[in-house]
Amino acid sequence: MKGYDRDTGLERKFCQPDGPLALGEGAIIEGYASLFGATDQGGDVVQPGAYGACLKRMAAEGRRVKMLWQHDPAQPIGVWDEVREDNRGLFVKGRLLPEVAQAREAAVLVSAGAIDGLSIGYRTKRAERDASGRRLLAELELWEVSLVTFPMLAEARVGAKGGDPAEVLLRDLADAFAGARRMLAEG
Repeated sequence: MKGYDRDTGLERKFCQPDGPLALGEGAIIEGYASLFGATDQGGDVVQPGAYGACLKRMAAEGRRVKMLWQHDPAQPIGVWDEVREDNRGLFVKGRLLPEVAQAREAAVLVSAGAIDGLSIGYRTKRAERDASGRRLLAELELWEVSLVTFPMLAEARVGAKGGDPAEVLLRDLADAFAGARRMLAEG
């Protein structure tokens, strides 16, 4: 599904991964949020290098691409530790934060296979149409990558690796509470 927010000018492109969403130990999420040369359901094709200038600028400014739940800016669920272009597309790797209720729910849904899509929120900086009418996206300003139910690009998926993600999140949460109890006892 393609989305457009008239107030912000932000576009959304949903990308269904080509394999299971990766959720590793410590609630690590990884996958491709965008694939170069693949035509999505809206007729758009992201060109190699489309994210390069934006990623370089964000790194220079010390900013990160946001990890959201279903494109909701009020629901950040983790952090993307790695966002990079390679010869295949836009690869992302990050962590769901166990202290966030929606992140714990997301981990369970990913683990069960109920959620496996990635979607990007971006502004188009430069694009053109080819002879068949497809929009060729040459430069994008990437704002966020979301975990989503229905991605626009069938091949944009996240994968689950390692142990049971719900168990990992619950263990991390228990550790956080134990640490808080120690701090309160000391203070």
